[in-house]
Amino acid sequence: MPLPTTKLTDNFGRSFSYLRLSVTNVCNFRCSYCLPNGYQKSDACSHLSVEEIKNLVAGFASIGVSKIRLTGGEPTVRKDFTDIIRTLANTDGINKLSFTTNGYSLKKNAREFFDAGISSVNVSIDSLDQKNFAEITGHDKLKIILEGIDEAFAVGFRSVKINSVLLRGINDHELDSFISFVKDKPLTSRFIELMQTGDNHDYFKKHHLSSEIISEKLRALGWKISPREFDSGPATEYQHPDSRGKIGIIAPYSKGFCDSCNRLRVTASGDLRLCLFGTGSFSLRPFLQNSNQKKELQEKIIELLHLKTASHFLSAGESGLTSNLSALGG
Repeated sequence: MPLPTTKLTDNFGRSFSYLRLSVTNVCNFRCSYCLPNGYQKSDACSHLSVEEIKNLVAGFASIGVSKIRLTGGEPTVRKDFTDIIRTLANTDGINKLSFTTNGYSLKKNAREFFDAGISSVNVSIDSLDQKNFAEITGHDKLKIILEGIDEAFAVGFRSVKINSVLLRGINDHELDSFISFVKDKPLTSRFIELMQTGDNHDYFKKHHLSSEIISEKLRALGWKISPREFDSGPATEYQHPDSRGKIGIIAPYSKGFCDSCNRLRVTASGDLRLCLFGTGSFSLRPFLQNSNQKKELQEKIIELLHLKTASHFLSAGESGLTSNLSALGG
């Protein structure tokens, strides 16, 4: 089978240049919508080593992936997280390297991460109200997380974004606060619709809210949709002439959401997930034990990509293998 040199394409004509790589399923927060009882240790998951991660990303990069986002769980709980950054930053073909974090250690480690080769970060902040933030996450750490964002800018991060899960009756009144927060800052604050997973059905029914509510308010306030970059994630971003920052919307229940999908996912133990809410999980780990296995790895990825479906089935209440978002980093 000839290997493509520039892109991965599925049966629906979608190209994949973006890999979301979970480096751990461990998280130290207890967010009400994800891990309300905290992370529960399991012996079932053995995390990929730095060498296995190196081989994995080298294989993807050689067939068209140019953007990597490191996720968790909380990726920075790995003691070798900086080693992972340094390794991937030196991988041929990778020109965008970013990570998603709850921000608890960003103030302390922003310089170390930046020097290792990463300059783009998404920070999860579900409320700008200190009490509300503590109730959602189980930790009163909003102040130090916001200081971490300031530190990221100070050391040279070129892109900082905030992710907020939109929760009916909990934080859906805070749009004005986030608009004020980004007014004088070069960052994007994004609202993500709460998604149903395997273990949050009751919570989802109580707190899910369509992000169209936020979109309508933004349009009424004069915000306009920004042009989309080719390797962007799923967010629709809005800009306003009076704001330095932007507001984003991620609406997985909207019509056509999957039409522009450009990302694949790999779990912390090396399983390829073709969709966050798909039912298939395919182990790539046997092909990561030696750098000489690159061709076998690429052939397996290309073979599996043809199994990717046109869309998820969230609207039908099917969340696939995703028991909670910490399991795969969203």
